[in-house]
Amino acid sequence: MIYLHVFWVFFITNILGYGGGPATIPLIQKEVVEHYKWMTSQEFNEALAMGNALPGPIATKMAGYIGFQEGGYLGSFLAVFASVAPSLILMLTLMGLLYKFRASPQVKRMTLYVKPTIAVLLGVMAFQSFYESYFQIGIGHILFLGIGSYLLIQKVKVHPGLVVFASLIYGAINL
Repeated sequence: MIYLHVFWVFFITNILGYGGGPATIPLIQKEVVEHYKWMTSQEFNEALAMGNALPGPIATKMAGYIGFQEGGYLGSFLAVFASVAPSLILMLTLMGLLYKFRASPQVKRMTLYVKPTIAVLLGVMAFQSFYESYFQIGIGHILFLGIGSYLLIQKVKVHPGLVVFASLIYGAINL
């Protein structure tokens, strides 16, 4: 039964998550953390941070990790397949239709309406992550990591993946 649940979580979230990986992350978090309780919010945020440090699409990396954690290799395969299946199905069946109406004002307007929704979902997820971090590690660590990350990425031009990795090491040392 776990395989069906793993498949269903990633299939549905990727059907509903218009716009790719960043749009699906809040939906995956809702299912994985709140509905099925496969992970805590902190574990999810740590997996998300590691996933962002690695190359490639975030949704499939999250699916592979969570699927493996819940169902081993088969769970990982099903989760990744479920993540790409909605796009694959839509590409195969609707590509001709979308190509035909690509200049339509209705299609362009639909895209304009979806973008703010994605921004709000990402904003809510960022606020929840900050809120939980504030109570778990305190404002001192948050400010240190935030200011340090900003300086390293913007001023010193360190790759963001290395900054995430260094932050994970800092968190492991300060547990």
